[in-house]
Amino acid sequence: MTDARKPSSFLTSSVSRRSALKGLGATAALTAAPGFVRYAQAQSSAPIRIGFQAHRTGIGASYGRWYERTTAAAVKAINAAGGINGRPVEIVTEDDGTDPARGAEVVEKFASQHKVDLVYGTLFSHVVTGSAPAAGELKIPYYVVSEGYHVASGKLNRWVIQPGITDVRAQCRSVAPWISQNVGKKITMIYPDYAFGHDHRDFFAPAAAEQGAEVIAQIAIPPTETSFTRYFPQIPAGTDVIYHVMVGPAVLTFVKELGEFYGGRGPKLFGFIDSLEAVDMKSPGLDFLEGSHFWEGMPRYLQAGASEAERAYRDAVGLDENGAAANDPRDVSTNAHMFGCWETLYIIKRSMEAAGYQGPQDRQKLIEATEAITDMEEGAEHPQGPKRFDGKIHQVFGVQNISVVENGKLNVVHKTAIEDGLYEPEADYTTQSF
Repeated sequence: MTDARKPSSFLTSSVSRRSALKGLGATAALTAAPGFVRYAQAQSSAPIRIGFQAHRTGIGASYGRWYERTTAAAVKAINAAGGINGRPVEIVTEDDGTDPARGAEVVEKFASQHKVDLVYGTLFSHVVTGSAPAAGELKIPYYVVSEGYHVASGKLNRWVIQPGITDVRAQCRSVAPWISQNVGKKITMIYPDYAFGHDHRDFFAPAAAEQGAEVIAQIAIPPTETSFTRYFPQIPAGTDVIYHVMVGPAVLTFVKELGEFYGGRGPKLFGFIDSLEAVDMKSPGLDFLEGSHFWEGMPRYLQAGASEAERAYRDAVGLDENGAAANDPRDVSTNAHMFGCWETLYIIKRSMEAAGYQGPQDRQKLIEATEAITDMEEGAEHPQGPKRFDGKIHQVFGVQNISVVENGKLNVVHKTAIEDGLYEPEADYTTQSF
């Protein structure tokens, strides 16, 4: 695992082993008490082993690198506060190559060779959908940090759960009113041609229509594409807003070519930060983005009103004020997404403590304990903001950020409420047998 910086005093003083339903509390009094021995209360002192399915290679590599750093920082903080049920947490990492077939193999390897307690961490939706059947067959909990609607849709299985990051359907519902009121009403969408992009295609258009806006064109681009200019003539002349969300190693090329195509005279832009995750906003050729808007899950740039919990999280992960690695300003983070790793690990902790988890025989209890969670308060465990979990669809809801590019930085101009993204569930995993 990538080494993480020492957590701030806020984390080391506030992360504790309090009740799973009440979150964090002070650790100092416990550790100072006479006779305290870390992990002494556990029936077993063996580590809780979490299999981390990492995108170390393939189109998700930039995300995978920062998912690993965030995971390492969260585990360090959890272990410093006594672990889970008095046991240390150990991360076992396997690279899935951002490939669905390899992802399924990794899940099987975690279960049969590494003997982990659960599998965690996957981002790219096609890898989640390719790996989920293996998790169901092996009856091993699979906690994903993915955003896609594939979990909430009910199309996977009861062993797959997404409790630490919101999904695209909720994100689209949250930002559509603001786009319609502040950017424009004739919208062309540009998105990657796979499950994640299809979620944007399927859910943004109806959300925009509810606000009196209209999606007049949808342009799908292969996620492995390396040049994009040939797609831009498909954008209708009557477009007010280009809604763009791209992924992969060529995202910088995408935004540069978009700017070159219009020469600063085109429609207004609203992008999901996926189009620029891990990319320096001040990279040459990005001047045309000035004044445009982006969705962010968690702000890349430290905002003036950031909470103490958010500042402590950034310090623990090792971020500077610009959202780059504190030891390398050229290494830009994927902070709009990677917070989900931090929050998911704390949800696993909360669920294991509620279930009295001791080993693989308690895996079903673990899933049921997570399903029972409802509200999560903003704080050290949830620095991105408050959350509301729906156990029926295994999906969490939270706040979203809309930021504007000003002087080469992203400044938050609007924060949505949890209620803005709620939708009527279409599934109920709790009716499924294990």
